[in-house]
Amino acid sequence: MVIKNVSLDIVCGITSVLPENDRPEIAFAGKSNVGKSSLINGLMNRKALARTSAQPGKTQTINFYNVNEALYLVDLPGYGYAKVSVAVKEKWGKLIERYLHTSKQLRAVFLLVDIRHEPSNNDKTMYDWVISNGYNPIIIATKVDKLKRSQVPKHVKQIRQGLNLVPDTPIIPFSAETKQGREEIWELIEMFTGDDFARPDEMSEE
Repeated sequence: MVIKNVSLDIVCGITSVLPENDRPEIAFAGKSNVGKSSLINGLMNRKALARTSAQPGKTQTINFYNVNEALYLVDLPGYGYAKVSVAVKEKWGKLIERYLHTSKQLRAVFLLVDIRHEPSNNDKTMYDWVISNGYNPIIIATKVDKLKRSQVPKHVKQIRQGLNLVPDTPIIPFSAETKQGREEIWELIEMFTGDDFARPDEMSEE
């Protein structure tokens, strides 16, 4: 699998001016340590472009990853990190909200939840918040490799009921270890951004 021209192009902090991009954007939201960076690395077929950490709250900025000069994968700050002050949480929230409200290229929001557990209050709040900002998030249920295959349907149902999802909302079980769900996620990204770019696994080596 070959991906060309993958880079971290733009980093926006609390006081940054958000960019006016000319490429489609796909955003990823989720609570701290749910596996956003691992997911983005998996989608881009890179091991460490998005920095992963065992320490929650590592992503404190909005990071724009340029994939194939065709679209941006946008990593939003993780929410629900207990050791961060309320004031900082509010600033991160305002940064995310400002992005959701002002981006002219945002095509879809993926919300990551840990498939092993019932959705937390933070997960429910974030889901409702994204809905209120005009987007119907697709759910990525991370860490599916930690469950037995027979347990997966029960936990998917638990997420659907716990978040009170809009009917027909996709839930994609994903594993950063086995890459289960990667192709399904790319198919949805392709649907939202159009077919005018080459998917990473369709590119030939130079």
